Amino acid sequence: MQQLSFKNRIASHYIITTALLIFVVFFVIYSIVKLSVYNHLNTDISKEVKNHLNEIEVKNNTFYLMHMQEWEEREHNTVDVNPVFIQFLDKNGAIIEKSPNLKNEFLFFDKKRNDNELFDTKILGNKIRQIQVPIYDGANIVGYVMIAMSLEGALMVLQNLAEILSIAYPLILILLFFIARFIAGRSIKPINSIIKTSNTITKDNLTSRIPIPQNKDELFVLSNTINSLLDRIETAIEREKQFTSDASHELRTPLTVIKGTLEVLIRKPREAAEYEEKINFCVNEVDRLNHLVDQLLLLARFENQKQTLKLEKVYLNAIFLDTIARYSSTIQSKKIAVSTDFAKDYYTETDSYLFSIIINNLISNALKYSDCNGILSVKIMNNRSKIECHIIDSGIGIPKEDLERIFNPFYRSKSTDHPEIKGTGLGLSIVKRLSSLLSIEIAITSEESRGTKVILSLFEA
Repeated sequence: MQQLSFKNRIASHYIITTALLIFVVFFVIYSIVKLSVYNHLNTDISKEVKNHLNEIEVKNNTFYLMHMQEWEEREHNTVDVNPVFIQFLDKNGAIIEKSPNLKNEFLFFDKKRNDNELFDTKILGNKIRQIQVPIYDGANIVGYVMIAMSLEGALMVLQNLAEILSIAYPLILILLFFIARFIAGRSIKPINSIIKTSNTITKDNLTSRIPIPQNKDELFVLSNTINSLLDRIETAIEREKQFTSDASHELRTPLTVIKGTLEVLIRKPREAAEYEEKINFCVNEVDRLNHLVDQLLLLARFENQKQTLKLEKVYLNAIFLDTIARYSSTIQSKKIAVSTDFAKDYYTETDSYLFSIIINNLISNALKYSDCNGILSVKIMNNRSKIECHIIDSGIGIPKEDLERIFNPFYRSKSTDHPEIKGTGLGLSIVKRLSSLLSIEIAITSEESRGTKVILSLFEA
């Protein structure tokens, strides 16, 4: 079964709702008209009752009609023009007098009905509305006056109204369907534009964007959301392209160096010392290559934000002290003064392995970019509801214009253009990725030739 288009579904849902509403409105209109007609008829009957009771004289437990000329009125002689049927009964229900328009017929006296109760019945094949009112002599009932009026005119009005509403109902719905379909078509124009633009977007064309509707409605929000998504996708793909290009370059460089060195070695015989020197150089380049591959694998491993974390209570003081101890040889060789300021024992709920990688990279960077006789300061303190870890060095610093890009893969600040400082440019990228994964806030401030300060903010366990 073929499904309806979105435009037709909108129109159909609208029509279903409107149909129910119009049905209720028409039903209310019909009910009000019917009630009004019956109320008018009941009022006329009540007036007739009052008038005829005033024309009756009651004496000695019997009653007499005072004005016999009443029967000469046209409404009592005919049944076609607003007829009023009158009938008088004695207390036993026997007919005493009736209006000429009843002819050989008579009004049915219903003993089951309550006195003064209006009800519908028939006479001469026509529907009438009738009432039977007792005639009293003091507290005793001496007879009844029965008055009825034709319902044919009222029923004709109600029937005509019902026919009009029945014919108008489907016509109105059909008309509203096409109107709703037309309006729906105009309303979903932005959706068609979204579909058209989306079909033009490929991996080679990420610059197209959805036209923004003028009305700031749900489609305006949808278009903005899709455009924002496309911006993020384009940025991510460009970043991945740049990452792939940089990774290829970084991997190719040590391989080229190793290949060049080995080609030089095999051109002619050399002394053992020269062979040893070149081989050691190649080994160092291989180590650098291994380190780069390890960093790339680590970065790729935690690319997925849904990576399962092993959360546990971690003793921060010990993590920092263990990391500093791991670099004791570097600290001693560069004669760096290390100071730690832990006011108490600090604990946090995090992944111990990943957090250790973050601290290891930050301490490694602080020592790598510090000059001899420099200073490394590590502080842990409380700041409101969080713990702050400060890592401060007196190294070469980072220019202000480079601070926004230091977390990009393979990016190395121009202040690191020192031949003695080796690096891959992946350390801070890994720190940023893992910090985001562990919900740790990281902030870096730096000043050239003065040093760098890193602040980690995390929740206390």
